Amino acid sequence: MGIAAVKKILIFTVPLLVLAGAFFFIPQVEQLSPAHKELLLIAPYLASVTGMFLAVHFHRGRPFTALLLSSLFYYVYKTFLQYETSGYTFQSVYFSFALLLPFNFAMLAMMRERGILSIAGRLRFLALVIEAFLAWFACRHYAESLLPPLTRKIFAAGLFDRLLLPQPVLFFALLMLLIISALTVRRQAPIESGFMGAMTALLIAFNSLGAQYNVAIFCTAAALTITLSILQDSYNMAFRDDLTGIPSRRALNESLHGLGRRYVIAMLDVDHFKKFNDTYGHDVGDQVLKMVAKKMFDVRGGGKAYRYGGEEFTILFSGKRLADALPHLEEVRRVIEEYRLSIRSNDRPKDEKQGESKRGSKAGTTEVSVTVSIGVAESGDEQRTAAEVIKAADKALYRAKNRGRNQVCC
Repeated sequence: MGIAAVKKILIFTVPLLVLAGAFFFIPQVEQLSPAHKELLLIAPYLASVTGMFLAVHFHRGRPFTALLLSSLFYYVYKTFLQYETSGYTFQSVYFSFALLLPFNFAMLAMMRERGILSIAGRLRFLALVIEAFLAWFACRHYAESLLPPLTRKIFAAGLFDRLLLPQPVLFFALLMLLIISALTVRRQAPIESGFMGAMTALLIAFNSLGAQYNVAIFCTAAALTITLSILQDSYNMAFRDDLTGIPSRRALNESLHGLGRRYVIAMLDVDHFKKFNDTYGHDVGDQVLKMVAKKMFDVRGGGKAYRYGGEEFTILFSGKRLADALPHLEEVRRVIEEYRLSIRSNDRPKDEKQGESKRGSKAGTTEVSVTVSIGVAESGDEQRTAAEVIKAADKALYRAKNRGRNQVCC
């Protein structure tokens, strides 16, 4: 399974697990003691404050804003929506949150991270204040004319009748959720995934106003999902290579601490990479590194790939002997050698419409291939340290290069 496929699967894992946990917890509420029930009712605040603290620490303005908005909704629910169930005032406040919360989550998902107290961050908070004022003004002066279109039925279906949100508001919220989900799939980023899971949980909370514990559970799930997304994002920054998407050298160093007595380390280097970069440019060089990383990520035999630095990579086989790892390293070398990378020629039209006539043909493109040299060493019976094994693998890599490159040497 490739890097992209793995990331697409993992990006949905945390939101799905948190939502599943929320649904599982609902039947258990009645078994809680009164003290634990009281704690449950403040759990959304605790989860949000924890997430906001992490957002401040890691300078993440978008999740900080999302947590602030979800906390505000829960506060308004506890102080007003829980006790008012009808009337223009209830509908105005309820629909304002049901419309503006999904809208703001979608906007946050579209934005790039700019910090909390930066100029962009301050403008974001100013926009929220203006938005709140406009919502208040519209509800105060135009509620009677705005509410009928928001509450009318579009489809006569029993499923929608069981939901508190009227169909126009629900469809708008689902459209915003669809936009967030599309951005999550496209970017494969934890923060967008957190917004998607949190928005799903909040939509469930919007339709659960009559059950205060359910609202508390799903508001907690929303805050927890965003909080975990901050931790995921911070982990990726520390332990994932931005360009290739595979674990970085820091992650390799962490893995080396937990090795047993038997392991194999392979050092891999792209042959003539500097010459390739000088000939085709750094953008194409980045494509090469991504391709090599992808092929390495698919290595079999229990190997795990890391980017060591520059055009150098590492594959770690924990619990394996040299003879076990060699066939899989040879397969990686062969797959990379046989791969043909298409490069857009300078005379090929860059405009999409102009290039349609040439799409699917070889015109305007150049196919190139790259090779790699691999040096490999094992811990051995003498129990060398990981640093010594890496040094031995480096020496083997130089032997592979001196012997003509594009080969595996021990």
